[in-house]
Amino acid sequence: MEIPYLYDVGVVELEANISQEQATQQDKHSKPNLSLWIGILLVATIAIAFVSEIFVGAVEQATKGLGLTPLFTGVIWFPLVGGAAKYVTAVRVAIKNNMDLSVSVAMGSSLLIALLVAPILALVGQVIGQPMDLNFNLFEVVAVIIAVVIANLISLDGRSNWLEGMLLLPTYAVLGAAFYFHPV
Repeated sequence: MEIPYLYDVGVVELEANISQEQATQQDKHSKPNLSLWIGILLVATIAIAFVSEIFVGAVEQATKGLGLTPLFTGVIWFPLVGGAAKYVTAVRVAIKNNMDLSVSVAMGSSLLIALLVAPILALVGQVIGQPMDLNFNLFEVVAVIIAVVIANLISLDGRSNWLEGMLLLPTYAVLGAAFYFHPV
């Protein structure tokens, strides 16, 4: 009678020992230059802020030319265009059958915006004299509730299939159409 799981455990332990030895050898040879990497991070952050300003200006001009409302642009168009890299990453990870990471990539930024960025912007807006109130009208609140409930129902069982994905696309299209035709 074979016991294959014992072999798997032994292989995992052997790989862990080898990787631990390699890590200690690498630690002896090099220490990262912390000030260099913080400088690179700051330069990259400034460059991204600069490119973001150019992007926002270009999209504002394009949406005015297309006759799109600021509500539709802010709720549908900016997240769709601005999150393209995130969506590609989520799809690539899902193709590799790593759905936990795919869902984390897809929903993580929404949680970050809702729980961190929006409150910080509201507080910073008060300090610099540009108040950002979080006073939403009934239409916007209902749309957010619908989106949260549907996302929760889809991800509740921890599994997904192509049909759930295909049902989410028309849901997004309906919400997009609602925001497009919503009077200002």
